[in-house]
Amino acid sequence: MIDLAGLKARANSAMPANKKFFSRLRKGKIKNLDDKVQSIHNEVFNEVDCLTCANCCKTTSPIFYQKDIERLAKHFRITPSAFIEKYLHIDEDKDYVLNSAPCPFLGADNYCSVYESRPTACREYPHTDRKRFHQVLDLTLKNTAVCPAVFEIVERLKRDI
Repeated sequence: MIDLAGLKARANSAMPANKKFFSRLRKGKIKNLDDKVQSIHNEVFNEVDCLTCANCCKTTSPIFYQKDIERLAKHFRITPSAFIEKYLHIDEDKDYVLNSAPCPFLGADNYCSVYESRPTACREYPHTDRKRFHQVLDLTLKNTAVCPAVFEIVERLKRDI
């Protein structure tokens, strides 16, 4: 079992060092950063099973883009406006997000009931295997307190660079 309370405490404790490290990443071109992050991402996800955790689905909402809304509305055989009315609201950043957490599509077994139709943000989470990693540093920093894999990826990256 993953200690999620401990994760948040460790992430908060590591935050000053992580901010400093990410500031360094922003300033200088680290040679092959994307390749290094991808390699560590692959290592960590060979060790971590998301289905034992699902903290992202339990605590945060993805942003829903129009194409996500349309895809999920089609999945449920309802109109996009009915999907919005039932599941979403607009947040302070003017983005569509879920009305509540945990995600209403998350099952007791941590499986997603709309996996094939899930939003783009869920498909890409935790964003540690993408190109131009330097563009998602703020998001990655935030995700260290949500996802044990992201926390571990950042810790290994700090040791590697």
